[in-house]
Amino acid sequence: MEEHSSIDRERMHVIDQQTVRIEDVFQVEDLILDLGGGGEGVIGQLRGRQVIAIDRRRAELEESAPGPIKIIGDAMDLPFLDGSFDAATAFFFLMYVPGDDRLAVLKEAHRTLKPGGQLHIWDVTIPERDDHPQETFVVLIKAELPDRTVETGYGTRWDGKDMSADSIGALATEAGFSVVEQAEEGDCFRLVLTKEGK
Repeated sequence: MEEHSSIDRERMHVIDQQTVRIEDVFQVEDLILDLGGGGEGVIGQLRGRQVIAIDRRRAELEESAPGPIKIIGDAMDLPFLDGSFDAATAFFFLMYVPGDDRLAVLKEAHRTLKPGGQLHIWDVTIPERDDHPQETFVVLIKAELPDRTVETGYGTRWDGKDMSADSIGALATEAGFSVVEQAEEGDCFRLVLTKEGK
């Protein structure tokens, strides 16, 4: 995202900066799939080479910080075998996925996780666009990692992107996950989903 002062507020609906705390809940041996892991690559910054960052856009992966393994790919058709990962993450990624495609993304995450693996989601509540004149929904983020703070922003075309913690939780359940944690702070939410089994 561009600097906050240069945001075109006539075209963009910008909500206040949100502080998102990211606790490092991963184990040293975990292999972590980061959906939409390009751009700032916050999870890659957290766990480096334990992370496989996948993104459809090469440029997003090229601009992200070094550390994770970076793969160009589609989260609706992941190029990995069943049960490949100990954990998965989606950090402000689902906001870019059209509402009709989110179930497919969650099913693929479920498929590629090992039994007992968890998907950690951080995202923003997006209301329906209704009669808002702005075409783009933007959230400014201050991500607080254990050892650094990353300030960035995420913006997406607004039409068809409305979502909430409850709507994503319902889709996750349909995809086979159990919702083990749901928390909301400000306009953002966090979900922890578990793939049952051993």
